[in-house]
Amino acid sequence: MSKSRIAAIDVGNDSVKAVFGNADYELSIPNVIARDTEDRPVIGIEELDNKDPLEGIHIKVHSPALKENNVIYRVGNLATKSDNATELDQGSSKSEEDQTLVMLFATLALDAVREHKDSSVIDADYTLGTGLPLREVKEGKDVGYRSRLLSSVHQVEFLVTPKYQGIKVNLKFNQVKVYPEGFAAFINLVMDNNLNIINRDLIDKRILIQDIGGLSTDVAVIKNRNVDDDKAQGFNLGVAESLEAIREEIRTKHGVELDSRRDVVEIITKKQDRNHIMVKGSRTSVHDITDRILLDLAKKQYRILRNIWQKNSQTEICYFVGGGAIVLKDYLKMLNNSLDGYNIGFFEDEKESVWMMANAYYKLISDYYRKNNKEKEKQTVEK
Repeated sequence: MSKSRIAAIDVGNDSVKAVFGNADYELSIPNVIARDTEDRPVIGIEELDNKDPLEGIHIKVHSPALKENNVIYRVGNLATKSDNATELDQGSSKSEEDQTLVMLFATLALDAVREHKDSSVIDADYTLGTGLPLREVKEGKDVGYRSRLLSSVHQVEFLVTPKYQGIKVNLKFNQVKVYPEGFAAFINLVMDNNLNIINRDLIDKRILIQDIGGLSTDVAVIKNRNVDDDKAQGFNLGVAESLEAIREEIRTKHGVELDSRRDVVEIITKKQDRNHIMVKGSRTSVHDITDRILLDLAKKQYRILRNIWQKNSQTEICYFVGGGAIVLKDYLKMLNNSLDGYNIGFFEDEKESVWMMANAYYKLISDYYRKNNKEKEKQTVEK
């Protein structure tokens, strides 16, 4: 790949969401990794190339940006089946975790290899738009994160992965833009892919955007079409700890092992038989567990809303976004109806809420890419 390809990647706690090129390819992978050996056992290895690569991501990652280099991982769905699977923990900084980079590199490599799977070594160049929680950006951690990505070539080697076994992808970044997550949510709310205003009702309103993630919550305060950096806040409070508590209580009470937090989310949000699991073949309610734990978390999230609204009394509406907002929507609505009755909004289209960050990064990095290319063309003509 000689030409730089656009990539917009949201490394969320639950999953990575990515948009590539001319928005011609999307990718979603559970944010789970597990350390592994080079020769993972595969039943029916001769059928390996008939399977979906996303179900068997098995890679070795070489990068100076990693604290632990040249490590072999199972990634995504394959990792959820491992006893040693790891997910990001409460209190960890996304910008400083190897797991964030491993997921980022794996996602990019999966895009690069689709078009060039007949080559044994692929050189891929990307113009990347991604983001970090507001708290980390305010602490200046975006600078180091960006520089680690830009400073070297990062290699992903596919090991026992369907269709891609033995292929190495060398990833290089032409440019990296790291956006604060709350600002990105605002961009996605009011602008289209060309950054034209599509929501004039919102553009000049004073609004809050409460983005509830797995490990953190960001509240962006929007005034005069800009994020108020001084009033925007990030909190170490997400849904991950509560999902883990539900998972543990289901294991203790019902003897049912769930592979990952994603399984818990599915139980809570599925359209049919919500809050039910199968125990020894019988449909069993876990409403008592999920309601108690999630209502407790919703109260903490509502307290955040109340405190920030009091400090920004002329706010007109607060939008709840992110995967956590989907999980807590019913509880937050119930609390708001019985307590303060703020003007709050949710996205009924769950995909829109979950993909909001990735879509926003795509709009921002595409705009940068277009402007940068125009400038280069102008300079070439002037020469």
